[in-house]
Amino acid sequence: MSNLDPHPVEEVCEPASTVEYPTAPLVEVITPRDVPLGGPRAMPVRRTLPQRARSLIGAWCFADHYGPDDVSVTGGMDVAPHPHTGLQTVSWLFTGEIEHRDSLGSHALVRPGEMNLMTGGHGIAHSEVSTPDTSTLHGVQLWLALPAHARDAPRAFEHHVPPLVRIEGAALRVFLGRLAGSESPVHTFSPLVGAEIVLDPGATVRLDVDPGFEHGVLVDEGEVQVADTTLQRAELGYVGTGSAELVLTNRGTGPARVVLLGGTPFGEEIVMWWNFVARSHEEVVTFREEWENESDRFGQVDGYVGARPRLPAPTLPNTRILPRRNPAP
Repeated sequence: MSNLDPHPVEEVCEPASTVEYPTAPLVEVITPRDVPLGGPRAMPVRRTLPQRARSLIGAWCFADHYGPDDVSVTGGMDVAPHPHTGLQTVSWLFTGEIEHRDSLGSHALVRPGEMNLMTGGHGIAHSEVSTPDTSTLHGVQLWLALPAHARDAPRAFEHHVPPLVRIEGAALRVFLGRLAGSESPVHTFSPLVGAEIVLDPGATVRLDVDPGFEHGVLVDEGEVQVADTTLQRAELGYVGTGSAELVLTNRGTGPARVVLLGGTPFGEEIVMWWNFVARSHEEVVTFREEWENESDRFGQVDGYVGARPRLPAPTLPNTRILPRRNPAP
């Protein structure tokens, strides 16, 4: 998915520090901001990462949460070919279907419970369009920043259908990493976890987690308590490093659904602007010029049919944005 903000902010994300928790972890509540994604009538998304309060959770550097979206009202998703560098995109749906095409030659459908992961280290371009049979679109679009040793990784695309795993009080699908005895075979470039968890009504679930990870709990449906903090729908609860257990409680009378994101604190400074993850302002300038000049860095997306063949890059900011630091975990 593209960041379609016409005036994207340049974000410099500095290395996070690691702090041990002497007692139960505190939960930082991150509220989303509404962003129009595009389409004929601007499909809205709720963005929780990046924010002023926190830029990354592990390597997770971008999280858009959308729907349930009536495509007859918003026009659905129609994102023309656009570029990426220095990241992996993770597409995860609850409802609906999206057609994915990229400059690697991949042509795939994103369906509920199936993960599509695209790697665009050196550079890649792709398009995303909700299919004609989709009446309701509902899901999350996530980005992973690639660490220095992999930030120039070649184009790649993986499709994975994680099994549904039942534990006491919940059912989950682990699409990346390892949780509750389930492990994804998909390769990642830094230690992390990504999972959908559906909590039974009134259930409390205790999950063994890596104490070296920081975690984010994004509530899609219901009211969920993380440790001693209650999160409403679309809020993201951040839990820092140092805890070996994550306690989730469904406070409602119906099922509650969350997306769990976690990983070791990302110990590198990155610059994010538009659809690029880079290491400096100068790199962003270069990437933008190469996209506008239709460089081979990004390749061509075949088969996309839309009002415009590709997304133009926004105008660069006139000044640099000062580095942002994540608060201590």
